[in-house]
Amino acid sequence: MARIDGKTAFVFTGGGSLGAIQVGMLRVLLAAGVHPDFVVGASVGAINASYFASVPTLEGVATLERIWMGLRRSDIFPLTLASAIGLLRHPGNLVDPNGLRNVIEENLPFARLENTQIPLHIMATNLQGLSVRLSTGPAIEAILASTAIPGIFPPVEIDGDPLIDGAVAANTPLRLALELGASRVIILPTGYACALKEPPKSAVGKALHAVTLMIAWQLMHELERIPADVQVHLVPALCPLAVSPFDFSSSRELIERAARSSQKWIEDGGLTRPAQPEELAPHRH
Repeated sequence: MARIDGKTAFVFTGGGSLGAIQVGMLRVLLAAGVHPDFVVGASVGAINASYFASVPTLEGVATLERIWMGLRRSDIFPLTLASAIGLLRHPGNLVDPNGLRNVIEENLPFARLENTQIPLHIMATNLQGLSVRLSTGPAIEAILASTAIPGIFPPVEIDGDPLIDGAVAANTPLRLALELGASRVIILPTGYACALKEPPKSAVGKALHAVTLMIAWQLMHELERIPADVQVHLVPALCPLAVSPFDFSSSRELIERAARSSQKWIEDGGLTRPAQPEELAPHRH
């Protein structure tokens, strides 16, 4: 696989409400002068990657931060009469996707994936578990496909192919960035709630926690297989972390913690060290 010299990719992983962590990471990376040539995102990372690709500046990150701090759980996972009626149209899923659709429509400043300032690639998953790259076409449908957590949101059909959350693909967004020819990859992980004292109580909370654990283990596996000619750096995930990926009330805290952690990582030479799989391992914490 040929590399394109100097091409840097930011990779945004999934993680529900923990996606706020990526905003703090972005703020510090840009302030340090680190800018990507293209971005790749899956699940909630597809939302952050999409907005960032359209306004890849500190001002854009500040706006994304305000969006995150204004989000409430009910915006994404509405429990209303309207949402109950919506579920009648989507039997077999726990949540009506119209809440998430409305949030994306209200905040996304472009209509098509190819209309961003820097190239944007969104990863979804087909029903055989294979990754599907979405780089052109309607942005909202692509994001909804990438965030369609099985059993929670319904699949989204694109070009006749029902697609689900990109986080459950056999490959990770990191692998997609490599396939696109990146020679340098900076991963922005959401991490997982490594310090929860008890399992989440709701069905959606349980599913989201399981997905974040799966993402971490998949990423660890991919980091063990990085080609020698690629630089990969892993911005540190937050741990200890007791915030559920179903909890949208802690966005400000997550953003600021991630900013402090990322700043220390950069000062300690994180951008010169290759990523190590054990950085995400539960026993490390």
